[in-house]
Amino acid sequence: MTCRLRRRTPTKTSPGCCVRIRHEAVVVGAGINGLAAALRLAEAGWRVEVLEREDSVGGKCRSAEFFPGTVSDLGAAAFPFGAETLRGEWLRPPRPVAHPLERSTALIDALSTDQDSWNALHLPVVNEIDKHLKNILGPTMLRVPPHPLAMARFGLRGALPATSLGNFLFRTEEAKALLVGNAVHSFTSPRRPLTAAFGVLFGALAHANGWPVARGGAQSVADALAEEAQAAGVVVRTGVEADALPKADAVVLNMTANEARRFGARPMTPGPGVFKVDFLLKEPVPWRDPRVGEAGTVHVGGAAAEIVYAEEQVERGRMPNRPFVMVCQQFAADPARGKVLWTYAHVPHRYDGDATGHIVRQIERFAPGFREVVDDTHVTGYIEDIAGGKMNARQLIFRHPHRVRAGVYLASGSTAPGAGVHGMAGVWAAEAAMKRAQ
Repeated sequence: MTCRLRRRTPTKTSPGCCVRIRHEAVVVGAGINGLAAALRLAEAGWRVEVLEREDSVGGKCRSAEFFPGTVSDLGAAAFPFGAETLRGEWLRPPRPVAHPLERSTALIDALSTDQDSWNALHLPVVNEIDKHLKNILGPTMLRVPPHPLAMARFGLRGALPATSLGNFLFRTEEAKALLVGNAVHSFTSPRRPLTAAFGVLFGALAHANGWPVARGGAQSVADALAEEAQAAGVVVRTGVEADALPKADAVVLNMTANEARRFGARPMTPGPGVFKVDFLLKEPVPWRDPRVGEAGTVHVGGAAAEIVYAEEQVERGRMPNRPFVMVCQQFAADPARGKVLWTYAHVPHRYDGDATGHIVRQIERFAPGFREVVDDTHVTGYIEDIAGGKMNARQLIFRHPHRVRAGVYLASGSTAPGAGVHGMAGVWAAEAAMKRAQ
């Protein structure tokens, strides 16, 4: 893909001198964006050190063994963007995404009378997916997109609220719910402007790359990127907490804007959180429609109106009885992991309750008997603001600038191009540091 992390000619020399200039950088945080920043800097000739407080790299792209002999992803589970920007051994389930309803199922290739309208909306984006990703995965502020005509065509689809676009184009509840389910990856009400962009892009990526999972777990993606960075000369130190700002020509902070406030970053209004639960299954989920069991990702939220109501309750700080639940069945593509069901529910910011029952009841609506196939449960609980800031129009378009202050740069979902396991926020932070150092 044209937006992949690509190697560059290392180092530069000063005019009239044969002495090689070596800038030094410290990256705080070994998540995907931190590692991507370190790799880009190292391949440009910088001396780079990465400090990670945990004992392993990956940040929100890590895996663990919650249940004996199995693999559970701690954060990222499916990789719509990562498959386009990161190296990995990708496995694709028979179906990328499914959205069960009370009496039917929404699938990207089985939308009855709305199939032609669905294809007309998404396939033009699929056919230019390289151009769209180069536009979207770059900084949005004060930048002419590399493919402006493609951006204009996409903007005609994406500027609307997802609900408005769905009601205008589709007749069936299946197509409307599927578009809205894709749109709420934005962690905001699908009645807000620009949410159609998320719905269309995620739908197009489902057609284009199948929303794959990483063989052996998300940790393998982070490990591969760390190995590539180390091969380029990066020193990665785990189990090290950066209490103070390190001294270097550039410091890259792989953390959200609110986490980086102590280092001078401008805070952002936080978005909703999630409540994560993993289930060890005796057998696959007994979905009412067996085709749902073939999907790597399942949106559990019911009809479009139900999802809108749940997301707006969450934004108001209320826990809905029927929250939007994201379910990942990585074993549909990678059975060697074991039958671990990855789930989280969208919950209000600073939620202090237990949403396990909400998740179970939502799945039971579309998979009667789900409780009977659960062998064990691991509750991670509340995870704060995984989008790196509330996804309203202002914070979506004007994400926190990569340069915090002289020599300090931010690389996370709080910076362009936003949340998602793609590493491009790290790449652009590295680019900003290199430009400043010239």
